[in-house]
Amino acid sequence: MLLGEPDWVDLSPRYRRIQQEDLCSPNPCKNNGLCEMRGSNFTCLCSMPYTGDTCEKVVDTCVDNNCVREDCLVTLTKPYYQCSCSHPYKLPDCQQASKQCRPNPCKNGGICIRHRIRSKFTCKCPEPYRGRFCDIGPDDCYEEDSFYYRGRVNQAENGRTCLHWNSHLLLDFSINAFMEDAESYGIGEHNFCRNPDEDQKPWCFIRKNGKVDWDFCDVSLCPETDEETEEQENEMFETCGQPESRRGLKRIYGGTKTTAGKHPWMVSLQRKSSSSAAHFCGGVLIKSCWVLTAAHCVKHRAENLQVVLGKQNLGKKEHQEQILDVEKVIVHHRYRMKDDVPYNDIALLKLKPVGGQCAIETKYVKTACLPDFEFPVGTDCFISGWGETETDDLSLQLLDARVKLISQKQCNAPRAYDQRLDENMFCAGNLRRGRTDSCQGDSGGPLTCVENGFYYVYGIVSWGDQCGLKNKPGVYTQVTSFLRWIEYKIQIESLSDQ
Repeated sequence: MLLGEPDWVDLSPRYRRIQQEDLCSPNPCKNNGLCEMRGSNFTCLCSMPYTGDTCEKVVDTCVDNNCVREDCLVTLTKPYYQCSCSHPYKLPDCQQASKQCRPNPCKNGGICIRHRIRSKFTCKCPEPYRGRFCDIGPDDCYEEDSFYYRGRVNQAENGRTCLHWNSHLLLDFSINAFMEDAESYGIGEHNFCRNPDEDQKPWCFIRKNGKVDWDFCDVSLCPETDEETEEQENEMFETCGQPESRRGLKRIYGGTKTTAGKHPWMVSLQRKSSSSAAHFCGGVLIKSCWVLTAAHCVKHRAENLQVVLGKQNLGKKEHQEQILDVEKVIVHHRYRMKDDVPYNDIALLKLKPVGGQCAIETKYVKTACLPDFEFPVGTDCFISGWGETETDDLSLQLLDARVKLISQKQCNAPRAYDQRLDENMFCAGNLRRGRTDSCQGDSGGPLTCVENGFYYVYGIVSWGDQCGLKNKPGVYTQVTSFLRWIEYKIQIESLSDQ
């Protein structure tokens, strides 16, 4: 929980000591690092092989341990490195154990064919096996949702052998065996293909022309079964705030690349043209025919807007997406811009039904709950969107991040936003370090907080000074301030439709 500024001023040594001790509570050190106070700051004591200010990095223990021809792997146990040879080569020098094709390196009855070039060979595989060593069988396939692939294929489509996820060559990559929650993505001290970032199919890192590259793996989609596809539920949305319990990777501003169903209420608000549609803001589905967004997003006429639900990748058409036109835009009557700050920055989008219904509830499309209570300062909440990342580019993939609610007093302090926030706004992020934040293109999207397992849309992405800066966290519209307005407008529209 963040330490908020007290309502009273007490500069006694006792208060300063409590303030300092709280820097280690909760523990900012990752990977079981020990937090210790050093004067007015803290330091993290890291255990091998971790290093960095918060033990977030991994020491390249291979620097002084040359594995010659083979790959050097970083391990979590002494001596914290290990040399690895690809099949059928053997330690210590990764030479073949015996003469060419003896013993036979081909698996599953494959025939080893010797080449004139020393140590070169080819495996002729019997049906239905394939792969360099005939080790890829018909049962090792991936389902349509290949996020959960846990097979043992370790060969790329170009025939190259996959690098181990704990290879020292991958330490500077965001995806490796030492990233947060690696195990939940099926990543560890092995070189089997995985799909941690919801790409088209399982993939792996490879070495190509002396550099690290990646390629899709030589693994096929499993054949379809006769089981019925998932039935869509009716449009009543009997429950809210219940996502698919899946995790993801990459960045929003310090965040992660999400997986399908993690934010099923997330909306891509798009501007239509004669030939296409382009994302420009986010939104959140709160009822079958109703989307909540930021007022500053909707300067366009309703007939020029559409929303896309269930979306993950803006760059391709996805089987789970639902596209609906906007029938009506309702901007809050007190919305205004003053000194580049949007006040009462909230709007409702009424969706146009198709065949008598709007959004249809599926595992990828659900509503978020509306809160009728306050979350305390320091609560961990979530932001999501397709907005700009550290590279200043809009993301094609839906990204998310975890942020903490910040007190109004801290956010209105002179070093922060200097009294520019009113009672209908709040901040979330990290004042001291910045980094994790919403950004351009995320506007209108939700900030959700969890209570008793249900996700509530507590804020709408509104504004901020640039993105990810220290003392300049994201500012959000306080949804609880507008509950009566939301309910009234929906009720009035419902009555007019009767």
